[in-house]
Amino acid sequence: MASDGARKQFWKRSNSKLPGSIQHVYGAQHPPFDPLLHGTLLRSTAKMPTTPVKAKRVSTFQEFESNTSDAWDAGEDDDELLAMAAESLNSEVVMETANRVLRNHSQRQGRPTLQEGPGLQQKPRPEAEPPSPPSGDLRLVKSVSESHTSCPAEELRRLSWSGIPKPVRPMTWKLLSGYLPANVDRRPATLQRKQKEYFAFIEHYYDSRNDEVHQDTYRQIHIDIPRMSPEALILQPKVTEIFERILFIWAIRHPASGYVQGINDLVTPFFVVFICEYIEAEEVDTVDVSGVPAEVLCNIEADTYWCMSKLLDGIQDNYTFAQPGIQMKVKMLEELVSRIDEQVHRHLDQHEVRYLQFAFRWMNNLLMREVPLRCTIRLWDTYQSEPDGFSHFHLYVCAAFLVRWRKEILEEKDFQELLLFLQNLPTAHWDDEDISLLLAEAYRLKFAFADAPNHYKK
Repeated sequence: MASDGARKQFWKRSNSKLPGSIQHVYGAQHPPFDPLLHGTLLRSTAKMPTTPVKAKRVSTFQEFESNTSDAWDAGEDDDELLAMAAESLNSEVVMETANRVLRNHSQRQGRPTLQEGPGLQQKPRPEAEPPSPPSGDLRLVKSVSESHTSCPAEELRRLSWSGIPKPVRPMTWKLLSGYLPANVDRRPATLQRKQKEYFAFIEHYYDSRNDEVHQDTYRQIHIDIPRMSPEALILQPKVTEIFERILFIWAIRHPASGYVQGINDLVTPFFVVFICEYIEAEEVDTVDVSGVPAEVLCNIEADTYWCMSKLLDGIQDNYTFAQPGIQMKVKMLEELVSRIDEQVHRHLDQHEVRYLQFAFRWMNNLLMREVPLRCTIRLWDTYQSEPDGFSHFHLYVCAAFLVRWRKEILEEKDFQELLLFLQNLPTAHWDDEDISLLLAEAYRLKFAFADAPNHYKK
């Protein structure tokens, strides 16, 4: 729990005047801060040596990394976390599930499956209908997430791939992201320590948001947040302040990238999932936080910060200067689509539509601007169940997403109309079934192409 001093700073609001024009902010700078050695968590002060001692210089990257990393303390649940990171889904089980989703959907709709194109050779589908995954059994999911079995991570990922029931989603996301340890007895202490650490960051850093060196970073965050969706959630004053603190602290703690537009969207799914543990909401877009106790909001804020940080650890090259990770992924998407559906690829090329013009946002915002928030949450269930889900598997989801609109793309013969369509795809009424179909198709693409690099070569 945060100290009284941290809480006081936590609720303090800025009254600074904001200039009208801004630009991208890269590389927010601040010396690394370790709350266990500074500020409110300082238990004892080492005595100064009586004789001058030459300051020790950080001489290795490992030392620098240990001073600046937001990851867990070394040695905590190493075996469990490494196992969670290393475990992958049983490919046969998921492939069968993917095929079943596509087949059932086609039978209900009375139309063929998504166009595969000439580049994809589909494997024969099994004759026997595989058993349905027990994703709806809340007791099973809860027992797996809280069990002491020797291999809980593999089972939890398998169950979560097809969607996580709402009541257990908050705990499951914290486990899948690596924020909480698999050992159930260690979770309360871990939560308390990480929440305390986050509020120490706020107490130490947040007052610096109006300093000249940081004001551009804070100004950009302050301007970007009201532009986010859903407006009914984001424009609530308490939510706006929480998002400002999370993004500013993350930018200060990660000077290699600082704050870049697009990172702000990645806060929303975690915040909404965690707060829905305490309130009932028919639609996630209309969550009202006014009745949530301040103490609960504090803990949700800290949990959101750490889980978002875990996500960004795997895709930070998307947001470093010139965003090389996104540039590379868009290029890979172009090459992949050219093999999956050459006709769609050639149509885009003939009308001079460049993939960067529409797919940059798909990578920068992880499709959050393309599908409703409820669909993003379902999508992230699977992303967190897949190894490198937010980076590697996302590429195949984007490819399946583009080919999903094959008919509409080929009907457009004008550059402007084609680009407008790709930037405003009609997904407002999508639901979990649409996302399940998209993920099944993406997994088939991954199964066919991920281990075949020659597919990328023309």
